[in-house]
Amino acid sequence: MHCVWATKNRDHCLTPSLRERLWPYLSGIAKQNQMKALAVGGTADHVHVLLSLPATLSIAKTVQLLRGNSSKWIHETFAKMRGFAWQEGYGAFSVGVSGAETSVRYIRNQAEHHWTRSFRDELVAMLRKHGFDYDESMLD
Repeated sequence: MHCVWATKNRDHCLTPSLRERLWPYLSGIAKQNQMKALAVGGTADHVHVLLSLPATLSIAKTVQLLRGNSSKWIHETFAKMRGFAWQEGYGAFSVGVSGAETSVRYIRNQAEHHWTRSFRDELVAMLRKHGFDYDESMLD
């Protein structure tokens, strides 16, 4: 599963130094919950995670574990980020085994990718690629 979520109000609060610690932390949450994080990445305002999930774990529970535990950790670890929150909602897209390596490269190259495309444009492209109907208001 390729999961994507944003910071509240798409605030650019995930600094490079925070991301350097957050990506391994998210991988650790995954491991503790019998998931395998194949790639974790993103930019200052959003996160991408490619996961292999056990059959016993729903996508909703997966995202709840990752977002909830990481938010708590950010609050406890970074005193200046007590008001931090993830934005409501997330995207989750299935990826076949044959597409995993392409997704890993895509996630690991987020910084370069976003020089030319906004998070909103990226999300719309992903929704369209996977055939999702969506309401424009859900993207703000």
